[in-house]
Amino acid sequence: MEEWRAAGLTFHWQHHALFYRFHPNPGKPTLLLIHGFPSASWDWWALWPTLSSHYQLLTVDMLGFGLSDKPHPYIYRIADQAQMILDLLSHLAIPQAAILAHDYGDTVAQELMAREQEGSTEITWLSVTLLNGGLFPEAHQPLRIQRLMAGPLGPLLARLLGRGRFQASLKRIWGKTPPDQMELDTLWQLLRYHQGQRVIPSLIQYMAERVTHRSRWVGALQHAAQPLTLIDGLADPISGQQLVDRFRQLCPHGQVAELPGVGHYPQLEAPSAVLSAMQIPSAQTMAE
Repeated sequence: MEEWRAAGLTFHWQHHALFYRFHPNPGKPTLLLIHGFPSASWDWWALWPTLSSHYQLLTVDMLGFGLSDKPHPYIYRIADQAQMILDLLSHLAIPQAAILAHDYGDTVAQELMAREQEGSTEITWLSVTLLNGGLFPEAHQPLRIQRLMAGPLGPLLARLLGRGRFQASLKRIWGKTPPDQMELDTLWQLLRYHQGQRVIPSLIQYMAERVTHRSRWVGALQHAAQPLTLIDGLADPISGQQLVDRFRQLCPHGQVAELPGVGHYPQLEAPSAVLSAMQIPSAQTMAE
């Protein structure tokens, strides 16, 4: 994590400091990588070296995540995270980008797509690639601890959350290849940074937002004008096969890459398979 942090920059947004990484690559298209819950941009470390040969890369720890500020008390909204990303792109003078998103980041990507479709942003999305996430509330099966964190017991449970319980939850959603201890320890450190446990109950309200804004966010996928791809780890108990089935039903224009035996974090569990699904030429040389 220290190497990742050392390569980062700071973007000040609405009085908050946000960690981001930017890899310039003149002449190449920009790829915006949007991380999931409850982790951070570090999720993309295994893909970063290969992607950096093909794209100009940008990723950011969204507000409340990773190495960015985690204000508390605070009402975290998907719309605000989307606006922050648009403001960062404007700050860097990037007018268009492809999107690669995961989990919570999928929902942010759906909001970004909706804004482009309604003409409320000048950013053009070249393509959208989504990894496991709750694209459709009816196909999302959160863990029991997630449902509890979103309820009235959330603040208490967040205070009681320890390394062991956190890492056990991650192991439950991994596929046939379990996470190694480095991955588990890094994700725990990122969660704990800036007292991150206390904001989990606020952040996880995104699950309720998905229900409230379902029409807008599902509609954004159904009306996508750019290439749309779902890369899904089928062994994920949260958003595995049921997500693929629903995506094919509601977004028949989209492409699907199924990853058997892979769980909720394809970018960490099977980086080569993700790169191959993205049709990155050097993907086959990527070490798992």
